[in-house]
Amino acid sequence: MKITGIETMVCHARMRNWIFVKIITDQPGLWGWGEATLEWHTRSVVGAIEDLSTLLIGEDPRRIEHLWQMMYRQHFWHGNGIVRGTAISGIDIALWDILGKIHGVPCHQLWGGKVRDSIRLYCHLGGGKMEDFYETKINDAGRFGDLALAAVEDGFTAFKSMAVPETMALEGLKPILYAESCVQAMREAVGDDIDIMVDCHARPSPRMGMLFAKALEPYNLYFFEEPCWPETMEDIALIQRSVKTPIASGERLIGVHGFRDMLEKRAVSVIQPDITHCGGLSEVRKIAALAEAYRVAIAPHNPQGPVSTAASIEFGFSCSSYIICESVHSDVPWRNEVVTEGYTLQKQGRTVGPNTKPGLGIEIDEDVVKKHPFQQEILQRSFYKDGSVGDW
Repeated sequence: MKITGIETMVCHARMRNWIFVKIITDQPGLWGWGEATLEWHTRSVVGAIEDLSTLLIGEDPRRIEHLWQMMYRQHFWHGNGIVRGTAISGIDIALWDILGKIHGVPCHQLWGGKVRDSIRLYCHLGGGKMEDFYETKINDAGRFGDLALAAVEDGFTAFKSMAVPETMALEGLKPILYAESCVQAMREAVGDDIDIMVDCHARPSPRMGMLFAKALEPYNLYFFEEPCWPETMEDIALIQRSVKTPIASGERLIGVHGFRDMLEKRAVSVIQPDITHCGGLSEVRKIAALAEAYRVAIAPHNPQGPVSTAASIEFGFSCSSYIICESVHSDVPWRNEVVTEGYTLQKQGRTVGPNTKPGLGIEIDEDVVKKHPFQQEILQRSFYKDGSVGDW
């Protein structure tokens, strides 16, 4: 059995281009689907996949670990960068899809069988504009409350928002009050039975991240995400030790080595590897094994397309430390036209049951993909009030 082709298919889905990876074999009707979506780097990732394909054409797709090592090591520059890591991830996911199809079982059965009966999903409410709050004192806070209620009415028992605004390295009381008012509005709207998460998007400085974490501690967040840059891991660890709120991070880390540093520093209670960036299903399983040694929970970062979601769910059914999965369900109205899925969704409670089809249990409709060709994403620009460059 040999790999005869590796194709990329780009599908524009509003704020990002989904990059689907199709690995074709010499066995009739046998192929695998992966995803390598990386916002604002579509051409780079497609090019990296083309480069890596020269290592894989003619190889046996069942030798997944062997092929992963080739992709990571056999070009001098190890696959630690985000573009190369994403390209490896997309290919690796597709290889596991093929192996499941060969054996006629879902991927989670290849990894020891299911460890749970269902996986809880959460949605993302987005973020507000702090200047609105300054003008009206209630607009954004009220809007967050409305969005929170809408998520619960849609069946979710957990949701995340970007209630923490963009801030300079040090600012006064206003942004703290803004974040407090938004989280308070969400908590009052949905009560104590719903889990609320706040994503800082790593925008605050370490000191501002600490101030936000302290201010939001009374609202009993499920977790507080990326309070500062992952490059300042010691500061994330300091925040973790300073509040009772569980701290989460990891979506920007590539490979097991990045997570080793995070775990050794006891920086987080929740790791958030992105399966389409961190090295694919092969690498996330190694990351999970390391996290298990530290008794740290796993909640994958997953704002991408449907193959990413299927891979995240398959992984979740085989990983005992897995607690919840990020879910995108309303980014584009035609999302369900692109893919058929093997797992079952329970709208009330927003949980999914195990996939029962071979591999990832999904199939991509290539004709629908062709209706939404590549469009250049608009690079996000963010500036502070003095004109200096901020983190988006």
